[in-house]
Amino acid sequence: MSRMIGTVSRGLRAPIVRDGDNLAEIVVDCIMQAVENGDFTVRDRDIIAMTESIVARTQNNYVTVDNIAEDVRTKFGGGTVGVILPILSRNRFSICLRGIAKGCKKIYMMLSYPGDEVGNKLVSLDKVDASGVNPYTDVLDIKQYRELFGYEKHPFTGMDYVEYYEELITGCGCEVEFVFANDPRAILKFTKNVLNCDIHSRFRTRKLLKEAGAEIVYGMDQIMSAPIGDSGYNDKYGLLGSNKSTEDRVKLFPRDCQPLVEDIQKRLYEKTGKTVEVMIYGDGAFKDPVGHIWELADPCVSPNYTKGLEGTPNELKLKYLADNDYADLKGEELQVAIKEKIAAKTDESLVGNMASQGTTPRRLTDLIGTLCDLTSGSGDKGTPFVYIQGYFDNYTDE
Repeated sequence: MSRMIGTVSRGLRAPIVRDGDNLAEIVVDCIMQAVENGDFTVRDRDIIAMTESIVARTQNNYVTVDNIAEDVRTKFGGGTVGVILPILSRNRFSICLRGIAKGCKKIYMMLSYPGDEVGNKLVSLDKVDASGVNPYTDVLDIKQYRELFGYEKHPFTGMDYVEYYEELITGCGCEVEFVFANDPRAILKFTKNVLNCDIHSRFRTRKLLKEAGAEIVYGMDQIMSAPIGDSGYNDKYGLLGSNKSTEDRVKLFPRDCQPLVEDIQKRLYEKTGKTVEVMIYGDGAFKDPVGHIWELADPCVSPNYTKGLEGTPNELKLKYLADNDYADLKGEELQVAIKEKIAAKTDESLVGNMASQGTTPRRLTDLIGTLCDLTSGSGDKGTPFVYIQGYFDNYTDE
């Protein structure tokens, strides 16, 4: 009988890791224990992925509120700063905001509306439509915002983020005024010193600000991009990708991880004779159709991975072949024809080929990282490693 199982994604349980633990050794030991238990056997082109969080923990890649305050104060001089386009998040931004506030005398906090860049809503689209406001052009102050929209709370967290961020800032002894706008240049009416907190649009935002006359401009990716004393840091992403650890510190996105993924690949080859691809993953890249939140609050899905995970899928659409090229065939004859078509496929890109239309045009690491994020979850499953088999198989593989 032909093989009936395609791709399988397994969450692997792991011990609780601490700073300085040998993560490569732990990952390989967990895999080999699962093999000894009879859970699976290692095959070429399997994939082992680990959460960015567990990697950062072993690196002790943490920074405190005071570290952030010192860096902000050094870069901006401790005066007035426009803090613009942050996401609405207790986990992702609140502790960072406390550090920013401690490093400033006054903040002009500019929030995008009706929601942030990952889909968290300050106010519903229906209310914006009913208000007659044009969010692309209209700049609101706090009085106008409250008169138009009141105190609408986030549907999932129950938070009024305007009120929440105000309390965080003033609680650090910093003044705050709110601005609501979507054009980053709107902040320049209030201050020429700007910290842009957007994630995926950050380079464009900085370019627009500088061209419009901003004097000091830094992004979240440039705060804590170097260590302060013995603190953690991330030279590429700074505070982007950070998560709340305690009320006074955050865990940063991991750094310098290419040696780690290659070490794990090498160790597994030495133990099994198989080449397993290895990657680190954070948020998946998908959108919640109910809450309309785009999951990707990290600066990327995968910061480091082995070279076998480069590129995009190069696949043929089976239903296209069945409905078009082989519309006159059925049963075993159809299966044989489709398998022959797949077997004749080369490594050349299928971009523009109608037979590949409808296949997912995304990077392998984004697709696999999303699968891993959904497999491991974000709570108490205790499976920070994900082992995937059959991802690169196709209909012809037995």
